[in-house]
Formats: sequence, structure tokens, C-alpha cells
Amino acid sequence: MEEELKCPVCGSLFKDPILLPCSHNVCLACARNITVQTPEGETPVQSRASGSSDYDYLDMDKMSLYSETDSGYGSYTPCQLKSPNGVRVFPPTIPHRHCSLTCPLCHRSVSLDERGLRGFPRNRLLEAIVTRYQQNRASSSSSSSSSSSSSAVKCQLCDRNPVDASVMCEQCDVYYCNACQQRCHPSRGPLAKHRLVPPKNPAAGGAASGGGGSGGSGQQPPATARKPATCVDHEAENFSMFCCSCKAPVCVKCLEEGRHAKHDVKPLAAMWKQHKCQLSQALNGVSDKAKDAKEFLVQLKNLLQQIQENGVEFEACLVAQCDSLIEALTRQKAKLLTKVTKEKEYKLKVARDQITHCTMKLRQTTGMMEYCLEVLKENDPSGFLQISDALIKRVTSSQDQWVKGALEPKVSPDFDLTLNTDSLLQTILQLDFCQVESSPSVPAAPLLQLEKCCTRNNSATLAWRVIAPSASPIEGYVLELDDGNGGQYREVYVGKETVCTVDGLHFNSSYNARVKAYNAIGVGPYSKTVVLKTSDVAWFTFDPTSAHRDIVLSNENQTVSCNSYDDRVVLGTAAFSKGVHYWEVTIDRYDNHPDPAFGIARINTMKDMMLGKDDKAWAMYVDNNRSWFMHNNSHTNRAEGGIAKGSTVGVLLDLTKHSLTFYVNKVQHGPTAFENLDGVFVPAVSLNRNVQVTLLTGLELPKNIKQ
Repeated sequence: MEEELKCPVCGSLFKDPILLPCSHNVCLACARNITVQTPEGETPVQSRASGSSDYDYLDMDKMSLYSETDSGYGSYTPCQLKSPNGVRVFPPTIPHRHCSLTCPLCHRSVSLDERGLRGFPRNRLLEAIVTRYQQNRASSSSSSSSSSSSSAVKCQLCDRNPVDASVMCEQCDVYYCNACQQRCHPSRGPLAKHRLVPPKNPAAGGAASGGGGSGGSGQQPPATARKPATCVDHEAENFSMFCCSCKAPVCVKCLEEGRHAKHDVKPLAAMWKQHKCQLSQALNGVSDKAKDAKEFLVQLKNLLQQIQENGVEFEACLVAQCDSLIEALTRQKAKLLTKVTKEKEYKLKVARDQITHCTMKLRQTTGMMEYCLEVLKENDPSGFLQISDALIKRVTSSQDQWVKGALEPKVSPDFDLTLNTDSLLQTILQLDFCQVESSPSVPAAPLLQLEKCCTRNNSATLAWRVIAPSASPIEGYVLELDDGNGGQYREVYVGKETVCTVDGLHFNSSYNARVKAYNAIGVGPYSKTVVLKTSDVAWFTFDPTSAHRDIVLSNENQTVSCNSYDDRVVLGTAAFSKGVHYWEVTIDRYDNHPDPAFGIARINTMKDMMLGKDDKAWAMYVDNNRSWFMHNNSHTNRAEGGIAKGSTVGVLLDLTKHSLTFYVNKVQHGPTAFENLDGVFVPAVSLNRNVQVTLLTGLELPKNIKQ
């Protein structure tokens, strides 16, 4: 569990930990060291993998992604590089509003407001666990040292030759022998309520010195219960409710001031119990996997023994066969023994590597389980809820890593090698194992690992491995996908990795995938084909990396507002080039009758004007009375009926018919707009500071929409 309690920056146990928006923790002092200056008025890029010099590279990567999406798909290979933890520290005169802090674990950046680091909540739950862990460790150390010490605790009130103490008063913190206790601390009167306990070993909290007074005992005072957590904005108020929208505990005054009036607020105790139950259930699943992993380790260790025994037995049989063929077989015997030894070493190496890997994963899982159990012991609801979501996700993802293939041996203890001893004497020099190729050849067809192949939204991840290594080493692999309609295959990845994620696929499509290997001799045969089906409907959010800097995102990038009175554009994270797609936007705030716009756009549309003003966006803008369609600053198809707070705007993109249709409160506005649409489009919205909207995705076309 100690790894869970160490700061990722300094590597020591947390001291005054603060909770970042990404649910990771850092020491307060370390947070000051990794706070950096950002250009004035600029929002730090979320989840940036390197420093400020990466702006151009991020833009180039974004353009590359959508150019690949336009062709139907693109590829991505995991990178092992990570940004360093140590970064430039800003001068103390720079205001906090121009500073940002990057998480050393997930590299997600967040801007500091005028409160600076005080704006991050203090993780009191983690701080309490660290304190308890240090006390337990110190207690264990002192207990071991006290067991080796034969000295006893002496009475502190004896004038001469103090005798062994028989009791200690917890209130007075003084050690007494029987005589001094009867004389100086009788069990009556005002001292009757004092608690007398057996004397503690001095090694547990410092040796007691002789002489009068209680100041020399050196005993640690008993731990006291922590005070209930108070609100940051209202220090006199305790937390009593939990805001599900902001995912933060609130007090009664927070609700009275109206900041959380429209939010989903529930009792703090109920949410505490609910999240504790969820974490406990997830922890039970991981506990079962850890038990299976321990049994699997025993199986692997037995496998080592079997490989050793079978290897020795196979070598003995081989020696007996070679000796029976007299002198003609002697020269071949050494070669065959070498091949058997290589096979044995290969199996042993694979088994040892699997033991090492499984042991590491089990240690990480066990440490996380111990940490979670300590968290469950806490009685601080607000502190628990600060970290419960992240812990539940971690425990669930930890359970998912113990897939079926991870608990199966990668090698067999048997040696599938056959020696033909019935051959004629003149063929002895050509004797060889039947399974070993006598000359270099192209690689065998790779095996797609179906348990690791999966799809998510419009991305697909494929994994494969080599069945039998060839005499000539493999130089790389070629992954091919068809077009999603059973058409021709195209190469999407060429390289040495055995795992590849392909992005930008069509939604609601089935792709056939295959892979082949190549070496210096040539290209090997294809693997078997696997069919991967993308999501039927699109799940996406607003994209913070491509939004105008005046755009403000919240609610996990589902809700958007603006800091400017001018219209600003924000795009979605999904790109469409095929199929029928429908999404909705709900109006959370609508003041002073502005005219927000909703629709689709190219990735390079203008971000500092109303959506549809240029030729790269197609939109409907609407006020409180009517709506218009707009493209390339041309206004058409005026329709009566506007929006208000609580209204819903639906967008239907039909790339089969190449058309775009809008709905306000489930009623179609005007005829189908902007026909003959073709290419790749992303959802888009433009708004100013008078409007706040929330995105709803993954929707089927509602049956009650009026055509």
C-alpha cells in the first residue's frame, strides 16, 4: 500500500496533499514547484504530453487525425515517452490567473484562479491514512525494539531506588508503583475518574525518566477523532449535502445562495453509503481475481518444475537414441542436444517472464486493495466522496486487466519434438527434429488474439502474436482493413508492434481485419480474418483542444458556455463521413434573447464568428421567436418558433441522403436543409455569454419527431 501513499513528484509520503481535478494527488509544496506560467489569456491544453513548445505539433497531429478520418480510418501506435515531472517555476510576482499546473501522472493541465493553489481541495482523507500508516509503522518498529530490551518502566515518584511501575494514569501521564499510587494517587475523590492502566513499554514512546512530575514520561497522547469537515466558502458550516453535478460536498448556505439551486443535490450520508457500496462491490471482484492470480502463480511454479523434469527426461532419451546409432550418430547428437536446450530455455524464459509480470500485477493490485480497505475504514463522507469516483474506476479497470488469457500459461511443459530412429544409417547425418525448419523461410501466419481485440465508439484495437518463430527473425507486421462494406483491403499499419488502435472508422459498420508478418526472406501468409463492429450510435463530447479560448467547458466536456459577448464556436470530438446520426442540445441558460447556432462544420471552420458565416459550416441559428438556416453567410428558410430556457434543439445528419435537418422541441424547423452534403463533418455549436447548453449523444432517432 505504501506506493499508493507516495507523492508522484517527490517520491515521499504525501504531506499536505491537495486533490487535482483529475482525481490525482500531489503535496502542496510539490504543487508549487510544478506550477508554470502560461501565456496571458491562453487556456492550457488538456492532457498535454510535453511542454509549451508542443503547440505546433498538437495542431499538426489534429489535422493529421482528420485527414485520416476523411479517408475512412487512421492508425495509432502507443508511445512509451512521457513528459518529465520537473518544469520551470514561475516568478512569485506573476498573478495566479496566468499560471497552470500539470498533473505529473496523467499530464492534464488546469489553470489557477485568483485563489491559486488554495482553490484545490485538501485531501484530508489521504492525509489521515498517511498519518495512520506512519503511526502503525512507528509502532511496529518500537514494538520490535522493545521486545529486545529487558529494562522495565520505573516509578517516577520514588525518592530513592525507584522500583518497577505497576500502573500508569492516562490523565496524569505518570507511572506509579503500588506504594506511590496508594499515597499520591488514591482511587477516590477527584482522582476517582482517572483511568489507571498497565504501564507501557518505554520503547513505544520514549523512555520515562526518574524524578517527580509527569513531564518525563514521553508517552504519545491517545488519538482524538477528527473534527467534521467544514465548507471552504462558509467556514462555520459543516457539509450536509452532495452536489452530483459538481461532484463536490456543499453546505446549507451554498444551497441558499443559489449556486447549486438547479443542480442535482442529494444527502451527503446517502451518497457516502452509495459510493462505499460501489467501491466495496468492485473491490470484491478484484479480490477474486487476486485469489485466482495467486493460484495461477502456484500453477506457473509447478510448470517450471515440470519443464525442468521433462527437459531432463527428453535429454536422457535423446542421448540413448544417439548412442545406439554408434559413431555415425555422435556428431549429430551435440546439435540435437543444443536444439532441445534452446527449446527448454525458451519455455523457461517465457514461464519466468510470465511469473514476473503476473507477480508485479498482483503486487500492484494487492497494494491498491490495501489502500481501498483503508479508505473504507474512514468515516469522513466528504473526504471519501472526493476520491471515491477515481477509486471505483481504478478498481474496475484493475479487475478488467485480469482477462482470461492473462491467467493461462503461455507455454506447455511438454516437448513436442519427434526423433525418427528408423531411418537408414546413411541418412543419420541429416537427422533433425520434424518441427524445426532446416532452412530460413518466410514467417508463419500470426494469430489474432480475440480476447484483446475490441471496438470502442468508432475506434478498433487489434492484438496478435507469433505462433511459431521462424529461422529468420521477423522484421515487422502489416495490418489491413477493408472499407466496412466488404470491399478491398487497405494497409492501415506497418511496424514491429503487435498491438494497434485504428481511429476514424465509420459508425454502425463491420470491418474485416487481417495481419501478416515479413522478414528478410519475404512476406508470410495472412492470419485468419476477424470482424470488428463499430458502435451503432455516436457517443462524443465537445472538444476542448479545438475550441475558441473564450469557450468554457464543464460537466466532463458535455456542457459549454462562453466568456465573450461575441459568438464563439466549439466543435465535437466525433467526425462523420457515412451513415445517419442524431444528437440534441438542451438550453440550460438563455438571457437577453441571443441567437445561438447549431449544426455541422469542417475541422478548419472559423472559431471567432457565428457558425455558418463561412463556407465551412452549415447551421441553424435561432432566437426566442424564429430560426434561419445559414451557410457561407447566406440566410434561408426562415421558420417561426424559437427557444427558451429548457428547450431542446435536435440535429439530424443523413449522409446517405446527403442532407441536414433541424428540430426545436421535437418539431422540424423548415424543410430539410443544405442538400448534397458530402465529405467529413463534425458537430458544432456557436454561442455567446448569454447562453449555456448541454450536449446529449448516443441517441436513436425519436419516434415522436414530427416530419
